[in-house]
Amino acid sequence: MKEDFLHYIWKYKLYREDKLLTQDNESIEIINSGVHNFDSGPDFFNAKVKIGETVWAGNIEIHVKSSDWNLHKHNKDKAYDNVILQVVFNHDKDITRTNGQVIPTVEIKFNNDLLNNYQSLLEKNSWIACENDLPLVDPFIVMSWMEKLTVERLEQKSTRISESLIALSNSWETAFYIQLARNFGFKLNSDPFEMLAKSLSLNILAKHKDNLFQIEALLFGQAGFLEEETGDEYYKNLRKEYNYLQKKFQLKPIEKHLWKFLRSRPGNFPTIRIAQFASLIYNSRSLFSKIIEINNLDEFYTLFKVKPSEYWDEHYQFNKDSVVKSKALGKSAIDVVLINSIVPFLFVFGKSKGNYMYQERALNLLESIKPEKNSIINSWNDLNIKSKSAFDTQALIQLKNKYCNQKKCLNCQIGNAIINRK
Repeated sequence: MKEDFLHYIWKYKLYREDKLLTQDNESIEIINSGVHNFDSGPDFFNAKVKIGETVWAGNIEIHVKSSDWNLHKHNKDKAYDNVILQVVFNHDKDITRTNGQVIPTVEIKFNNDLLNNYQSLLEKNSWIACENDLPLVDPFIVMSWMEKLTVERLEQKSTRISESLIALSNSWETAFYIQLARNFGFKLNSDPFEMLAKSLSLNILAKHKDNLFQIEALLFGQAGFLEEETGDEYYKNLRKEYNYLQKKFQLKPIEKHLWKFLRSRPGNFPTIRIAQFASLIYNSRSLFSKIIEINNLDEFYTLFKVKPSEYWDEHYQFNKDSVVKSKALGKSAIDVVLINSIVPFLFVFGKSKGNYMYQERALNLLESIKPEKNSIINSWNDLNIKSKSAFDTQALIQLKNKYCNQKKCLNCQIGNAIINRK
């Protein structure tokens, strides 16, 4: 028996209401089960119950055994003095508030099939616990749950953005610049790319907005790629320009060793991504202001399909020639940037301004982007859960990472349907 399971039984009123009696055999009527609390303090806030002839308003605490109350030291914690009822699977001891007053306790009874179904899920070691049961779940339940998961994932991404905005005194342009830089690093180089953006203010880049060469010098210099004294002509000119700008703005570069090249295709090398980022900054002034005005996917593709300077047509790294190939940002890479930067920022912007048009636009943008391709989505496809757009794939990534991997079947609508199956 797990306490989380008892939370689930209580929250969804799956107990036998005709069997509710306190340890003193007083009748109990549940008027309001309360609001589930996921932070510290009692498990359910603002409940209302009738015990005997008296109506009580307060909090509910849930334990497997009533003696867990003392084990968790609630009997010495005034934060639990407003508990009006303890709900348990097994009552083995009367419990008290800090003043010694006994708190009513009730043992809840429920259909054992619920527990058996839940334990069956927990015992599965397959890719997801409900692999075999999933085809039996009503497709409408799956669809409605996925819609909630997409919004939930956006809300979680929004938290990071909101924290960044607070730290940057609500500068949307700067916060967007840092977030965008992080996403240009994709997974492998997201951290150093964010460090690079934080080391080089948008204001400094704006002073050189008409000169791509100087923007490249600033970005590559700050990234630590211009430390070697020897190199080809373009490299030496960039280095010379950066040395001048570094002294002018008193810049301190990040460490070059932070950047990762291993296990990465040449087109994803950090040098190429920095060159593309430089071109985007050069070609797009007041970028965030433009972003919030764009209404369709094609406009975003046009804005982000940036091509680095000619030097990079023949290079993937400094001072190493390669076959001639354009290094323009591809559609799949743009999709990643849209999903991880543009969509969350539109969502947060709309929420902060009280203008839900932007949040709707963010969700519509996800629905217009092709489904993502990765190992998680491939595995869902194998289970016959297909994706029509990035809206679906974001939901499935959230479901796998935040629910399936952590066996949070009790918090999952699909899990709920399977647990409640008769």
